[in-house]
Amino acid sequence: MKRIIIASMFLIIACKEEKKEVVAQTEPQVKENVVEEAKAYSPVNESEEAKKWLGKSIEDYFKADLSHQDKNMQKMTTKDYYEYKTDAMSVDLDVDGSLTEKEFNEKWKAKFDPTKAGIGVGFLISGQDWDHITVKSCELKSSSKDAYTFNVMLADDSFKAKYPSVIKVVKENGSFLIADILQEVPNN
Repeated sequence: MKRIIIASMFLIIACKEEKKEVVAQTEPQVKENVVEEAKAYSPVNESEEAKKWLGKSIEDYFKADLSHQDKNMQKMTTKDYYEYKTDAMSVDLDVDGSLTEKEFNEKWKAKFDPTKAGIGVGFLISGQDWDHITVKSCELKSSSKDAYTFNVMLADDSFKAKYPSVIKVVKENGSFLIADILQEVPNN
């Protein structure tokens, strides 16, 4: 009987040691997966994704046919920014729905900085004509949850023109969108 009890104890101890080995082997794999998942969704990676999206979207916008630019602008911006910039481009024009500069400022001052709207100039650049717009630089200025602000320099080497701006990109429903552009408009 003593032999059976001793043999049972050895079996119990042996089983416990095997379980410890299995736990020890699977535990590092779980930790590695958690670390990999954390890296995959880190703010740094997300800001890099936003930066790549912004650069590609801007260059694609200027490569597209002129007849599709309004639709393309609408696809790459938030609804509020699209309406805001559309109003800014038509301030003081003799067209239906255009606002005076004072009306524009009153309408949008709660959501945007109307002094940086690029009143009377196009989307992304202040020039009316261009040949080949490229993103010369795009550097992360700041970030918060699902919002990234970039210092961007667009250029058209053919016209020897540079267009500095600060662009805010947000992530909505899994997609990036331009939420604001602070445009520096040159004095003529």
